[in-house]
Formats: sequence, structure tokens, C-alpha cells
Amino acid sequence: MIEQQYIDLFNDYRSELDANSVAGLNRHRDAAFEAFSKSGFPTSKLEDYKHTDVSRAFDGDLGLNLRNIPIPVNPYEAFKCDVPNLNTNVYFLINDRFYSNGEPQAPLPKGVFVGSLQRFSETHTDIFNKYYAQIADYSDNGVVAYNTMFTQDGFVIYVPENVIIEKPLQLINILRGGVDLNVNRRILIIAEKNAQVKLLVCDHTVDEVQFVVTQVAEIFADRDAQVDFYELEENSEKVKKINNFFSEQKENTNITASGITLHNGFTRNNYRFRLLGEHAEAHIGGLAISDKEQHVDNFAFLDHAVPNCHSNELFKYALDDRATGVFCGKILVEKDAQKTLAYQNNKNLCVSEDAKMFSKPQLEIYADDVKCSHGLTTGQLDQDAMFYLQARGIPKEEARLLLMVAFTQDVVDLIRIESLQDRLVQLINKRFRGELMRCGNCNVCK
Repeated sequence: MIEQQYIDLFNDYRSELDANSVAGLNRHRDAAFEAFSKSGFPTSKLEDYKHTDVSRAFDGDLGLNLRNIPIPVNPYEAFKCDVPNLNTNVYFLINDRFYSNGEPQAPLPKGVFVGSLQRFSETHTDIFNKYYAQIADYSDNGVVAYNTMFTQDGFVIYVPENVIIEKPLQLINILRGGVDLNVNRRILIIAEKNAQVKLLVCDHTVDEVQFVVTQVAEIFADRDAQVDFYELEENSEKVKKINNFFSEQKENTNITASGITLHNGFTRNNYRFRLLGEHAEAHIGGLAISDKEQHVDNFAFLDHAVPNCHSNELFKYALDDRATGVFCGKILVEKDAQKTLAYQNNKNLCVSEDAKMFSKPQLEIYADDVKCSHGLTTGQLDQDAMFYLQARGIPKEEARLLLMVAFTQDVVDLIRIESLQDRLVQLINKRFRGELMRCGNCNVCK
């Protein structure tokens, strides 16, 4: 039983976990432990994990930094981002701990908190208790329960009512370790009424050891709020990442989320959106570029609970060599959710004959006045388009690259940071050319 070693570890080191964390995080550990003991890690026996056995990622001798020992790395020396004109406020998580020695940032609007989850739980206790571990239900999700058991810190953004953060925020996650390591990361975003914020999350790996990363992100958007959440994964092939994203939206809100996997080993992303207020909008994009034996699995569940809401979902995969892609998307339109507009599309490009793609789009509709659709296409490059480009003097390999870059463009277009769009086009082009993955002048990726 894979879970038993972690059950024993939790029981043996519970006092160290509590001593190196804070009361707000500690008070959820027992309930999460009970849930994990019952459910365990997801396996391929579950329908939603049919092609991705998450439990196998934890079947090894993994270290955990239970005593919260500082990791010896200066992120400002390890990571330097020169995305043109991005102009962000930059923050760091080293493994799963917030880096508190950050350089001075541009001033944030009054009342905004950006930083350590531990510190936020102590300075904004009532707000923390209201939102932390409330959207991310761990009662039937073994990975979320496991993450909640072992989390000791994380990253939080709190934007008070009527506050707009004009400058995008950037969170750099750096994985560093001398031994195979389990990292449990937490992100919490709270946007109160009429608040706005944009966050770019970048993943990078320093050391060539095995990492197993669990990440739980909770996003709450109150009435008229707007939140953008973009993830860019450029991890090593030795990283296994299991990501759980949860959001809840009230009326007239807009959440745009996009996950771009440029390089990885094993990735499972779970997206769960709940539209709970009328005229809420959710826009979800996903792009995976994989080769060798890399594996990317995206699961997306959108719950339309009330009338007059709109969602748009687009996931694309470009798979080469023996890479594997998995997509499972489900849109639920509840009985009273009339006038719902919901669109789901999954398009996949299998460049090699050995690449595999598994896709399962779903609609579950209980209302009768809705406009909902889903689409699925999987195939190879359009040979007519290849012929057209070659006939105009473009070499075959360059024509192939042009078509592959063009294939990704509509996912990039979902991102509402123009300079990030431009840079992603360059990174995607380099990725298809097999060049070294580097996000600007990034020493982490050398």
C-alpha cells in the first residue's frame, strides 16, 4: 500500500509539522488526514484517472522538508526573466516555501497583501479562515487531502474591494534539492467586489533529482471581480506534478485561466470551476507540447449552477515521439441554469505515429434553454497546407514548424497580457525547433 508510508510519516512527525507552521494551516490537518486515509491516491481504476495512475508517482523514497529548513538558493541569481515589457512584481516559492528576502517591489495599492500564506494567516486571520481550504474540497480528493496534510506555507494574493492591481504579478516556483523530494505547494487568490488582478506562475527546476509536486490553487472572485491566472511549466523530465485548481465566481465576474506546458516529465492538471452568480464568465485554455516519453493529462470540470453564464474552453496538444496526452472535459449545466452559453473544444496534433492521445469531452445538461457544444479533432499536419507552403519556396521542415506554431496561436490569444503573448510565441517556436528551453535570461534552465 503506497499510502501507508505517508500515513506513518504524518503520525510520526505531526509535532514537527505543527511547530514549523501556523495555527491556520494546522487546524485542517486532522480532517485532511482522515480523508486521505479513506480515499488514498487516485489510481487508474477511477474513470477520471483511467490513463493516469497518480498513485505511482508517490511510490518511491521521497524526502519531505518537514522541519521547514531554508533551501540554499538565491533566486535572484538563479532566475532572471527578460520577457520584453512584462514589467511584473516578482515573487518566489523555493520548493513550497515563500522566499521572504525578496527585493523591494513597486508599491501595491493600499490594503493589498501579496506574500507568504503563513504570514497572511496571522495578519488577516478572519479572511484566511473564511477562504483557505474552503473551495478546495479534500473530502473526496486524495491528492488535495494529502497536500493539506503536509502544507506548511504557500503564496497568497488578497485584493480588497474596488482595488485594481494594474501591474501583473509573477510567481516563480523553483525546485531545488539534493535528494529526491516531495513538494507540497499552495496558492490562494481572493478578489473582493470589483477587484482585479493578473498572476503569471512560472515553474523551473534547478537540480536533476526526482521531484513529486502537489499544488493546490484556490481562486475566489466576488461580485464584479476579474482574475487572470496563467501557468507556464518548464520543468525537467524528472518532475511529476499533480496540480489541482479550484475557483468560485459570483455575479458579473470574469476568470481567465490558462496552463501552458512547454516541458515536463509527468503532469496532471485538475481544473474545477463553479459559476455561482449570474453573468459570470470563465475562459479556460490549455496547451501541451510534449515529446520523448512525456505525459500531460488535463481534466476540466465546469459547473454552471445559475442562469446567464458563459464559459469557453480550449485545450490543444502537440505530441511527438512517444509522448502521451490525455484530456477529459465535462460541462455541467444544472436545472436552473437557463440561458447558459458553454463551449468546449479539444484539438490534438500527433506528429509521430507513436504518440498517443486520449480524449473524452462531455456535456451534462439539465436545463432546456441553453447553447452548449463540444468538439474534438485529432490528426496529423494538413498535407495540403504543407504542399501550399512548399510550393511557395518554403523548405519542408520550416513549413512544418510554421504550421505547428500556427496550431497553438488561439490558445496564446486567450492570454490578456500582450507582452506575455509575444514571448510565448517565441518560446513555442524554440520548443518546436528542439532548442534549449529558456525563459529569457534564465540561469535555472541552463
